[in-house]
Parts: sequence; structure tokens; C-alpha cells
Amino acid sequence: MARDKSIVKKHGKIADEIISLEADYEKLSEADLLNKTQEFKERLANGETLDDLLVEAFAVVREVAFRVLKLKAYKVQLIGAIILHQGDIAEMRTGEGKTLTGLFPAYLNALSGQGVHVVTVNEYLSRRDSEINGQVYDMLGISVGLNGRDLSKEQKRNAYAKDITYTTNSELGFDYLRDNMVYRLDQKVQRKLNFAIIDEADSILIDEARTPLIISGGSQNRINLYKAADAFSKSLDEKTDIEIDLESKQVYLIEPGIQKAHKFFSIDNLFDFRNTEVFHLIMNALKAMFTFKKEVEYTVQGNEIILIDQFTGRTMPGRAYSDGLQQALQAKEDVEIEEETTTLATITYQNFYRLYNKLSGMTGTAKTEEEEFLKIYNTRVIVCPTNKPIIRVDEPDLTFGTINAKLKHLVKDLEEVKNAGRPILIGTTSVDSSEQVSHYLEKAGLKFEMINAKNHHREAEIVEKAGQVGSITLATNMAGRGTDIKLSEEAKKNGGLFVMGIERNEARRIDNQLRGRAGRQGDPGSSRFYISMEDELMIRFSAPKLRQMFLKLGDDHIKSRLFTRAITNAQKKLEGLNFDQRKNVLDYDNILSQQREAIYSQRDSILEQETLKGVIARFQYTIAYEIVERNSELVRGERTINIPSLIKEIDSRFVIEGSLTENDFSGLEKGQIAKKISENMMELYLSKTSSVPQEVISEMERRTILQSLDYHWQKHININQKLRSGIYLQQYAQNNPLHEYVEESARLFNKMKIMIAEETIIKLYGSFVREVSQEGKNLEFRNDEPKTINISDKDIDQILEEWKIPKEKFARKTVEDRFKELKKELKGKKDELEKVKFQYAILEGLMKKLDEVFAQQQKTTEVPFEEVERMMTKFKLKKTFTAKDVKTSYEKLIKKETDEKEKTKLLIETQILTALAAELEKRQKEFKIVDEKGKVKKTFKTNPDGSISEDDIEDTEQVQTKTKIG
Repeated sequence: MARDKSIVKKHGKIADEIISLEADYEKLSEADLLNKTQEFKERLANGETLDDLLVEAFAVVREVAFRVLKLKAYKVQLIGAIILHQGDIAEMRTGEGKTLTGLFPAYLNALSGQGVHVVTVNEYLSRRDSEINGQVYDMLGISVGLNGRDLSKEQKRNAYAKDITYTTNSELGFDYLRDNMVYRLDQKVQRKLNFAIIDEADSILIDEARTPLIISGGSQNRINLYKAADAFSKSLDEKTDIEIDLESKQVYLIEPGIQKAHKFFSIDNLFDFRNTEVFHLIMNALKAMFTFKKEVEYTVQGNEIILIDQFTGRTMPGRAYSDGLQQALQAKEDVEIEEETTTLATITYQNFYRLYNKLSGMTGTAKTEEEEFLKIYNTRVIVCPTNKPIIRVDEPDLTFGTINAKLKHLVKDLEEVKNAGRPILIGTTSVDSSEQVSHYLEKAGLKFEMINAKNHHREAEIVEKAGQVGSITLATNMAGRGTDIKLSEEAKKNGGLFVMGIERNEARRIDNQLRGRAGRQGDPGSSRFYISMEDELMIRFSAPKLRQMFLKLGDDHIKSRLFTRAITNAQKKLEGLNFDQRKNVLDYDNILSQQREAIYSQRDSILEQETLKGVIARFQYTIAYEIVERNSELVRGERTINIPSLIKEIDSRFVIEGSLTENDFSGLEKGQIAKKISENMMELYLSKTSSVPQEVISEMERRTILQSLDYHWQKHININQKLRSGIYLQQYAQNNPLHEYVEESARLFNKMKIMIAEETIIKLYGSFVREVSQEGKNLEFRNDEPKTINISDKDIDQILEEWKIPKEKFARKTVEDRFKELKKELKGKKDELEKVKFQYAILEGLMKKLDEVFAQQQKTTEVPFEEVERMMTKFKLKKTFTAKDVKTSYEKLIKKETDEKEKTKLLIETQILTALAAELEKRQKEFKIVDEKGKVKKTFKTNPDGSISEDDIEDTEQVQTKTKIG
């Protein structure tokens, strides 16, 4: 605190300078104030810094805010604003005007043109603050955007393009993840992450730190298994079959329960690795059954499980527990079970916010968590003094033996306080608890308003009236509500707001937030907590003997500051446990974070580059080096490369057949051999793509690389999650689990990079299927003057007979497939192979000529539309069809036809339809990405200009997103 005082004193002097400019700035016209923004931008461009402009810029904002909002910032608010600008956390008490404070650093940092994000916990606060503060920014010529969950990509892009963007924490993180899944640079919505001001910083940076943002897709249909695990959990006896660790909220099967599991699932050993999936499902079902309470952790609305925020009591639509726990809850409550999905992209809030150049935040309570802010985010927590002294009285806790005794006494105190003309706020920790209290209040005939997960839509309206004489408001966790309780003059005279806490929270700052609702801006007020030995915190952290002693009190209670200190120590212990958990999450996620940044950086590079030949060359070298490694063997203690084996692996698959011999590798080191192979790989690739338009090649390359990268990165994330969940077993082997995780994850990451390279190259080679050989290179790809060879029908018939291809089956696909078969059959028979290659060149020339004839026929022959429709119906063709479809139909029809005239007619119709298919293909081509075995993995269409058709873009628009809680 001593350090805080010196910092506040230093900032106070700057605040005095800002206030001293008031007389000068109030004389300026609106136009003069607007011109100041342009002046500041010019001064920045000329070398001044934001710190140089701070005093004047803050003075301008102070004046404009007064003219627009009729609010003149106090000195303490200016101190808070300076703390925020410097990238620290400002602890400002409830009612001290955090919304106004955030205006100053947002404006100053917006002058740089790099963007400012003002982050709130929900969309209501984002909208409210952007509307209020937006009026001030408008007068200053600064643009404001509002980002929300339901906006289109274009709307989001516009919101992020503004000088200042108001947004929620989860949507901000999701947009970042989605931006790193796009296939074109212009599909991104965010700019670089520059400066963030986080409202309710402790809620976002601490409470939500264990909540990874997860974008999921795909599905695993295991619904029956969830139902079976749920039925099993419901058959267990809580006393004899399981053990519950209340402190960690874990459930374990003990011997009788294990035996029941064996019998129920017809297995011999639950802990056999083959039963891992069953074990995982059982553990989730037990957790859902015995540690998750309805109306506390979740509620059921409209046949679905809706999670409840433990810190604010609000429902969280769109959020779900990950790793099958959500499905276990759905089975427990007998609602529709969703299919479990796999993770496509994920990041924790901790690692996301550390991506910003500068991070700051404001909250009413953060000092108790300062160690965490410093260690995780490198931000200090500085306590701002209040504008007026706090005169609220915080009374000692009252401790009871039972919940019943506690609530009976609470009702009695309520009636006294209400009769004194004071408003009352009762704070509970869960929806369940608030409904329990409401039952007692109704029984006593007391009128009250209730805020919880079930009626949060009326929240602002209820809070507005909560400061009236005699009003009673019952609220589930008042943290981060964003609305102050303003007292009427009469309520102030009667002693102000009385805050009653029904039980202590896990964290002291949540208790402090509840207390802080009373005594705002120097108002009078009181606070008191009512505790029973049956409260969750007391059950977890007090001995059973002590709880038994308290039962002897009956309806009586004790009032002891010593006991209050004991509870505070229990909270400190729990805060430490929670910090360790969050730190543990971060330690493991840091490994994935470094890998994520490397992958995302590579992704951006691929999106930005016009030509990707450099990337492909690097991939080819990676594969080449890996192949060299694979073909190395240990001979008498030294690694030797098996050159014949190496050539066999690369020949015709990665390099032009016969282009590399054993002599080419003589005397070369591993790296040199890999370089030579990769150069030849590029030669084959350029040969294969020589006849394809450049814009199509570029689009194919970009899309293929990104698809391979995304697929393997997503696979890597899921493997890492499984690795992490079982790594703790390493400690039994006296190993450090984190160290083992780092080693294994790094190994998997390197393996993934090789797999990305190999899959990309194989897919690209498969996408351009032209056959290339060392001997056939001149004939196939050079621009030399072509040789003239006279070929008769008899020659063609003879070749087809030799190749065993019936005349009626003569087609490009049949010829190409047979050519591949013959090459394999004649391997090693050089003369026969040469003959077959020459015959293939003849057939290739004939097929090209036929293509030209059909194309020419299509140009010159006019066929009525009705006639085309008739032929399409006869051939059973769809609206868009290919030459292959026509050929398939022709083969079926010709088999059934006996009349020679009809056969001739069929042939003519086939030619017309084939020509039409060629024209359709010209207008919109289809490019296929195939795997090594020729199986089509992806088909996409191109527009006439070669660009990818919008209808066929696989993008994150097709990925349904959910925040999943890890």
C-alpha cells in the first residue's frame, strides 16, 4: 500500500495539471475542441509520444465530457485514468465512476490509430457504455464501434476498424480464433491487438482464467454410452459405493462401486487401458450426479442445460462444459443429448490478453489478487482513493449452527432494518440459496424483488428501485452488475443501504464487492454476513467436531472477530488453491500458446504471400530430409544412407521417374542429398502444373496448405488435451509431469510439421494428374517443334488390341489407367516400356484431337433447348453434368440397344452432350484434391476468372461456435 500511495501522489500532481487547464479549455468552442484531435494526431506523427500529450488530451476529454454528459471528472478519476493509460489495474470502489474514467485513456490511445478495445462482461454493458461515451467521442471526432455476437462478418470488420471498439470478452477471443481459421486475408475481422481496457478486470482476468475459449466441430455419436453411464451413476449408493472429496469437488469409486461397474458394463477390469473411454464416461457421470447442483451450477431451460456464472449468478447461453461433461449433465436431467465435438481452435483468456501490446483494467476489488496480476499479466494493482471518505460500517459476522437458525435470525433483523426506513440488499451465492431465502421472506410476509439467473432481464429496473426506503432486494452475486444502487435522500437520512451476505464466498474480493454496494460516494451504509456451519465453505474447511459443537447453539449465534479471521484465512487458502489451479492451467497452456503463435504466424504469412512456391520448396525440403532419415540405418555404429531404398521411395512418387540415380548422391551429406531431392521435387511439380492457369494454381496451393495445416493443428490440439489429462501419472514414476508434457508436446509438434508438409505435397501432386517421366519429358512438356507422325485407323486399332481396351470403351480415363498398369507390369523391361510410352503418346494425341473436334462441333452446331432437355432426360443427367456422366450413361444405353440406327443416334447425342459438358466446365471448373490413393478429399469450383467460387468456400461461417469451459 505504501507503494500505491507514492504512485497515487505522483499521478495526483499530473491530475492537478489537467484540472489547472479547466479555465482555458472551457473558453474553447466545439469546433476548437474537435480540432484538438487533429492537432494531437499531427504532433504524434511529428515524433511526440502519448505521454507528452496526456495532460492536454485529458483536459480536452474532461471539458467535452462535462458539456455532453454534465459530468466533470474528479481528481481521483483522473488518477484512475492515468493508471489505466500506463497499463495497470485501477482498483476503484463501487460508485466512483469507472465508466467516465475509461473515457480518458481510450481517447488518448485512439489517437495512435492502432485501435483500442474496451472490454466488458456482457453485451448490455457494452451497448450502454458505447452509447454514453460515444456521445463524447463523436464531439471529439473519434469513431466508435460496437461488436456483438449476432453481427455479420462485415459488421464486425467495421466495428473493429473504428478508433475505439466496445466488445465482450468472449466475443473478442472468439473473433481472434475465427480470424485464424479463414482462407483469405480479407475475411479477417480484427486488426492487430493494440490496447485493451477491461472493465471488471478481476472477473475477466481472474475468475474466467480457467475458462478456455473453444471452437468445436465434427461429432462423435456416443449418446447411448452417456445414458448408460448416467443410469449407472444413479444406481450407486452415495454412502457405500463412492467417496466425495469436498475440498476438490472430486468423486471416486471405491471397491463396492468398482464391482458394480464391472457387473453393469460387463467388463473384467475398469482400469484396463481398453476401458479408458468407459472409465472417462463414468467419472463424468459421477461428477454430474454428485457435485453439480441444479440451479447452482446450471439450470434447465427449454429442454437444454444452461450454465450459470458462479461469479455473477447470470445464465450463460451458448456456453458448455467440454470433454463430455455437458453430455453427462444432459443425461442426468433427461434433456436432449448433443453429440460431443472435437476442438478446432482454443485459447485461454490468460494467453489471449497477453497478446496485447498494452493491457489495463478497472475493478472494485483486485488488490487481494495482485500477485496473480503481476505474475500472469505483468500488471500492478493500484488502489485509487475514493472521492469522499467511506463511512460504511462493516459489522462482524454472525455464526450459527444451522441454515434454519441463520435464516430465522436474518428475517428478524430484516424487519427491524425495514422498519427503520432503510433499503436492504441481501446477497446470496447461488440461485438455489436465493430461492431458499425467498421462501423464508414469503413466509414472514415481506415484499421483496429478486435478481437471479431466471429473471436477469429485469435487473436494471430492480436495481434502480433498490435504494428506496424500506425496499428489499434479493440478488445472486452482485459482482460485475454494472449498475449502482442510488439512495433516495430519505434513505440516506435513515442510515443508508444495509447489505446482508447469506454466506461467505470462495474469494474475499467477491465479499468485498457485495459490501461495496453500500457506502458509495460517501453515502452511509452497513454490511453484515450471516454464516452457518452448514454453508459449503464451512463444510469444506472446518472440522466435523467443530460443526457438532455449533449445533448446541440451537437458534443462538456467536459474534466473534476471531472466528471471522478464521473464515478469512480459509478464503485465503482457497484463493491460493484457485491461483495454483489457474497457474497450472497457464503452465501447460503456455506450451500450446507458443506453438499456436507459430502456427498462426505461418498461417498469416501464407495468406499474405502472392506466390507460395517458397513455402512449397520448404515443405519439399522437409519431406526430402525426412525421407533421407527414414532410409538411414545403423551400420557398425555409424548411420549410413541406403541409397537404393531411398531412390525406390522417391521415384515417380516425389520426383520424375529415373531423374535421380545412385551416382547423383555419391559423396553427399544428408542435407545436400535432401536439397538435391527437393530441387527435383520442384521440377516434377512445375511440370505437373505447367498447363494450369497461374491464378488457379495459386488458389489451389493456398487452400491445400491451409487445409492441411488446420487439420493437423486441430488434431494436435486434441492429442495434447488427451496427453495432458493423463500426464499426471508420470509423477508415480518420479517424473515431473510438466517437464514430460513439454518434451512430448514438442515432439508431437515437430512430427505435426512434417505431416503438414507431406500431406500438402501429396495432395498438390494428386490435384494435377499429368503423367511425367524422365524419358517422356521432351515429348510431354517442352515447347520444341512437334514431330509429324502419320497414324492410320489400323494403327489405333492395333494399339487398343495390344492394350486390351475394347473400342467402345476408348476414353481418356480408361487409357490413362491402363497406361499406369502397363508401366508397373513392364518395370525393368526397357524396350517394351519405351514402346508403350510411344503408343501412349499416339493415343494422347488422338484424344486431344477428338476433344478439339467435339469443341468445334459444339461451336458450329445449334441444338434447340427442347432437344437438349430431351437428351438429358434420356441420359438421366442432372442440371449440371460432366463428360464422365455422359459417358457412363452412354455405356448403359448402348448395352441395351440392338438397332444399328439407334446406336448411331446415341453416338451423335453423346457427342453433343459431351461438347455441352465441356462448355459447362469452361464456365465453372471443378478442381479436386485427392489423397495418395486417388480418393477425392475436397472438390471446389472456380469462377471464369480462376478465383474460387464463393458458394464453395469452406470457412468458419460453417463452424458452429460454443464457449466450452475446460
